[in-house]
Amino acid sequence: MEHQEKASHPYLSVIIPAYTEENRIGDTLNITYAYLSSQPYTWEIVIVLDGPDDGTPDIVKRFAADKKQVRWINRPQNRGKGFTVRQGMLAASGQIRLFTDADNSTDLSHFEQMQPLFASGAQVVIASRDHKDAPTAQQSIPQPFLKRFLGNAGNLFIQMMVVPGIWDTRCGFKAFSADAAQKIFTTARMDGWSFDDEALALARRFGYKIHAIGANWTDAEGTHVTRLDYLRNIWEAIRIRWNLMTGVYNRQPAEQIDIITINN
Repeated sequence: MEHQEKASHPYLSVIIPAYTEENRIGDTLNITYAYLSSQPYTWEIVIVLDGPDDGTPDIVKRFAADKKQVRWINRPQNRGKGFTVRQGMLAASGQIRLFTDADNSTDLSHFEQMQPLFASGAQVVIASRDHKDAPTAQQSIPQPFLKRFLGNAGNLFIQMMVVPGIWDTRCGFKAFSADAAQKIFTTARMDGWSFDDEALALARRFGYKIHAIGANWTDAEGTHVTRLDYLRNIWEAIRIRWNLMTGVYNRQPAEQIDIITINN
């Protein structure tokens, strides 16, 4: 895959969804920008704000000022991470579109493991914190025991209902070719945390093989996931399964994503 593309269609788009992230998004943006600035390929950063009620918009606005390769969507309504990632994926213009979390738990240098896979024709590549997906996976700062237990239990159910064989569907570091991103995220419907599971289920439905690389993952303080969300994920897995079985994904979503309100 050729890296040097005209500015309107860069090689890589990095999508960063952000809710109330004033305490950490500044560091993440600086690290991301510095890393990308040292790369030989063309790139852009697309930040999508999910209706934050703290100082996140001011930090993003200052960061993006005078940076032509940085764009951001300042959406005042909180819609959920799924809606936010979907909006960013469809607003992006890169040949490869990667979303990463605002806490930088998975450093952007992991993309270097993904590049050879995309160069060989891969359409969907995910990072995994589970060695059963990728032998090199590790957690340098692991999640607390209860969070790991609830996540593992939920994953077994998600595998049974939605994406069998993938042991970590929720690592916030996933990349898609432009064609795969367009097809998957114009079809997807889940606005909340289960959007990862839905995106991977749709990838398989559309015939894309899902490749995995090992993540060297660092648990960051300040997660927005609650214990109630783990129960909600069970229900949403059932909804995704129902949608797959009943042909819901054959129809266009009732709501189209607005990608007009984007700032340079």
